[in-house]
Amino acid sequence: MTAQHKRPAVEGSAGRAKESKADFHPVLRTVGKMIKKLRERAGLTQPEFALAIGYGVDQVAAVERGRRAPKPEFMAAAERVLDAQGLLDAVQEEVEEARYPPRFQEFVRLEAEALEIHTYSTQVVPGLLQTEAYARALYTMRRPAFTEEVIEQQVEARLARHRIFSRQPPPITSFVIEEAVLRRPLGGREVMRNQLQHLLTAGQMRTVEIQVMPTGREEHAGLVGPMTLLETADETRVAYSEGQEKSRWFLERPEVRAIDIRYGIIRAQALTPSDSLGYIETLQGET
Repeated sequence: MTAQHKRPAVEGSAGRAKESKADFHPVLRTVGKMIKKLRERAGLTQPEFALAIGYGVDQVAAVERGRRAPKPEFMAAAERVLDAQGLLDAVQEEVEEARYPPRFQEFVRLEAEALEIHTYSTQVVPGLLQTEAYARALYTMRRPAFTEEVIEQQVEARLARHRIFSRQPPPITSFVIEEAVLRRPLGGREVMRNQLQHLLTAGQMRTVEIQVMPTGREEHAGLVGPMTLLETADETRVAYSEGQEKSRWFLERPEVRAIDIRYGIIRAQALTPSDSLGYIETLQGET
């Protein structure tokens, strides 16, 4: 890891209710145009193309306008049906990156390859552990408001990150979640009940440890806010923090070491993984 990974914080504006052409990633606009040209070359209307690849006309239209990042399955089907001769396969990696805000793209890239991921969460369930309904609720309540298209795109992007758990070998992951996060019924009680069940299921995985930080703790090392520690594919340890539309990387060893120590103390102060799952099960029964 070198200093080139450090980026200035970028405020996000894409996806607000009032949109302009600049609100959509140029890669998505370019790929959308490519798909449209290939479709027209094949002599297919949007409805015919949508039927051939198994997607709705509205989604095809959104992809062609660059307003929605196509899923890998969409790209693979388009490559086959349109006989794209590898053109769409060649841009798949760029499309995957374009799902995320610029300030978050480097994090997602490193997360996808990480050997270890350790997260302390203070406001919401960590993204890697969110259900689809919970993630959709978060993006729906976002202010300034997102459009429906952008909400769907963001939900798809968040769920796409979950593929790391099926990677072989999967990364070692640990999560410390504030108790208040688990008591806040974002999206409604049914959404939260299902989210708690998902945490219980994830907590049974051998490479996943989930801990709850009780609100009643008299000493707390995490008051400076949320954090994520990553051990990258080249065995370099880095830290990342995000808030108020801004993100910050910690790359220098003294900074990362301080955050690493802090996270270790946070884990020691939280409930054990076994007690945490028992507590989450109790909360689920109360929700």
